[in-house]
Amino acid sequence: MPKAKSAARTRERAPVASSRANTGEKPPSEGSVENAPTTNAPTTNAPAKNTPAKTAPGGVQSIERAFELLELLADARSSLGLSELSSASGLPLPTIHRLIRTLVNQGYVRQERSRRYTLGPSLIHLGEVSGRLLGTWLRPHLVRLVTLTNETANLAMLDGDDVVYIAQASSLQHQMQMFSEPGRRALAHCTAVGKALLAQLDPADAKAILMRSGMPRITSATITDPDLLLAHLEVIRRQGYAVDEGEQEIGVRGFAVALRDIPSLQAISVTGPVARMTDDAASRIVPSLFEVAGEIRERIAAEGQRRST
Repeated sequence: MPKAKSAARTRERAPVASSRANTGEKPPSEGSVENAPTTNAPTTNAPAKNTPAKTAPGGVQSIERAFELLELLADARSSLGLSELSSASGLPLPTIHRLIRTLVNQGYVRQERSRRYTLGPSLIHLGEVSGRLLGTWLRPHLVRLVTLTNETANLAMLDGDDVVYIAQASSLQHQMQMFSEPGRRALAHCTAVGKALLAQLDPADAKAILMRSGMPRITSATITDPDLLLAHLEVIRRQGYAVDEGEQEIGVRGFAVALRDIPSLQAISVTGPVARMTDDAASRIVPSLFEVAGEIRERIAAEGQRRST
């Protein structure tokens, strides 16, 4: 939840941290960048594909395949072996071996001591820059949300276990405004955007984030029991929006809606002093959040279609 400020903007403190030609390569043994397995693929955490991936007209096949492997690793939310990647993608092991070796050399994939693979550190910089550019691109929608609600609007995303604010638009109608600097990180369990994002995850994945964060108490209203918060996330899934009842900042209330059916986990929120964020205000703010969330989803989908043609 963003911090409150008066006419003079104060520095905000951060909360506690919270397709398939044979390459001719000899398939090596499981587990090394130099070696790929020849045995049948085991059960995998990655989503299985019944048919080979289609290549877009004019696309470079190797690049498409490399991105497919990165997406499989991201969707798995854990490390995968070479044979698991082969099973999930439908690509032969020699091809998996060649692509993974290149991605490891560039730092986009990391080989663990277990000789399994996960996303690498070179993706962090790309993600940070992409987040900033996305915030700039989508800020007009936040301005529209401010117009509809007369309150501060935020765009945030889930980055690892934290929430990162990537854009904000402020209302000029009130002397008391909320301020959350883009790039600021917050814990997910005590913010409206964080809870909206956690509700999009599988309950086991959400609980893992909560356990790693420790769920520290920020205010007297902060939920610190993981089972209680998991039950609260079920309510959020049913009603479609989350509420921050002063759980990060005393006297501040906020409402948030996750952006569904887009490539990354993001949410928008509206926040303000509890005196203005009444239940009557919520009856106007929550529908506005759903409306703008739908507009953002349509814009991202249209952009994806434009790039694929």
